[in-house]
Amino acid sequence: MSEEPKGISEGLSESKGDPRLVLALNAVLSTWFAWTAVWGADLLGLIEYSLTNVATFAIVLFAVTYVVVLR
Repeated sequence: MSEEPKGISEGLSESKGDPRLVLALNAVLSTWFAWTAVWGADLLGLIEYSLTNVATFAIVLFAVTYVVVLR
């Protein structure tokens, strides 16, 4: 009569979600984190706060997250 509740991994594997949403969220969150990390590193005097540094870190972070999560 009642089925056992499925675990989160089973639910994720059966999900029919739109992968474009995952990529968009990854891009937005990677950019936000990169901006925050570069800003903090600039406060500490480690690197200069610039659009180039933020964009580079965001692209690297996006790529690493994509490989780790969506492999």
